[in-house]
Order: sequence, then structure tokens, then C-alpha cells
Amino acid sequence: MEHAKKILKRRRVHTKLRSISDRPRLVVIRSLKHISAQIVDDEKNITLAQATSINLKAGKSNKTSVATEVGKLIAMNALEKKIKKVSFDRSGYKYHGRIKALAEAAREGGLSF
Repeated sequence: MEHAKKILKRRRVHTKLRSISDRPRLVVIRSLKHISAQIVDDEKNITLAQATSINLKAGKSNKTSVATEVGKLIAMNALEKKIKKVSFDRSGYKYHGRIKALAEAAREGGLSF
């Protein structure tokens, strides 16, 4: 039952963001160990930039600081490809904890959403 609610919430968020077609989406994927982010162009169905905690060196102490590093990395990768405006797709997760840390780090890195 809980999984079905999450799928419905994810679809609801995704549908609202697809209506904004002038910006690519910054999609966040969270698991128990890792967090990753992708910038996706829905019109062309391609991934423009990506960053994940799997590629980071294991020197961070907690998951929130790792999410902050991933946020900085996705912002850097996006700015290299001249992407400055994105819409934030939290994939049904609450805007709290690691998701919030990633979003704030991406904003500090130069992305606007």
C-alpha cells in the first residue's frame, strides 16, 4: 500500500513538471546508501548531466554531507553544459534532509529553480 502511494505522488509531481517544457528537470534518486541526480530533457528524452555519490571518494562522515557534495557536482556539470535554469523533480520524496541538502547545494553552485 505504501509503495502505491509513493508511485502516485511521483506521477503527480512529474506531471506538473512536464508542463514546464522550457526547462530541463533536475531529477533526484535516493536509496538507503546513495543519492544521485540527473538533468533530463523531456523533449529529446536524453540525460544532459548527472552526478552520483557512488563516484565520490569515501571521506564524508554522513549522508547529508554526501548529498551536499552531489548537489555541488551536478551544478558544476550543468554549468559546464551552459544549463542554468532547471525545474526540481524530487521524485515524490519530502523536501527534507538529503533532498533539501542536495537542492540547496545545487542553488549555491549556480543553478536556479
